Amino acid sequence: MTKQLLNTIQFKEPLPNIIDYWNLFNTTGWNVEYNFTTADLEKAIKNSWYSLSVFNSEKLIGFGRVIADGIHHALIVDLIVHPDYQGKGIGSMLLDRLVKKCEENKIRDIQLFAASDKYEFYEKHNFEKRPPNAPGMQYKTRQLTRRSS
Repeated sequence: MTKQLLNTIQFKEPLPNIIDYWNLFNTTGWNVEYNFTTADLEKAIKNSWYSLSVFNSEKLIGFGRVIADGIHHALIVDLIVHPDYQGKGIGSMLLDRLVKKCEENKIRDIQLFAASDKYEFYEKHNFEKRPPNAPGMQYKTRQLTRRSS
């Protein structure tokens, strides 16, 4: 990361403006499948145990959140860095801060979902792939009809 960028980014705990988050979320391509509305996303992030936003000046360029029970299990979700800012270390700093928050609260089991092309990034941060015979399953969702925003 350049020193100039490092001097202009800020990490903030309050939830971002929902329109700013909506715009950032839609850079991922995830909403093609999920078809969330702004109201859906606002409800989701408000129900997080912990969230952290990254700003460059006043522009939202990153976001991550944790869903947790506060003691035993935590799931890191929605780790997003705007494409214009990827590869600059922002995702690493964001992930490190989310993990640190879990560790400070002595959460014993920190998990996340990752696309196979992102495994290497997470392995650099002490996450490991679960073996093929490891316990765990994912619910296969039915197509839901969503309202438009």
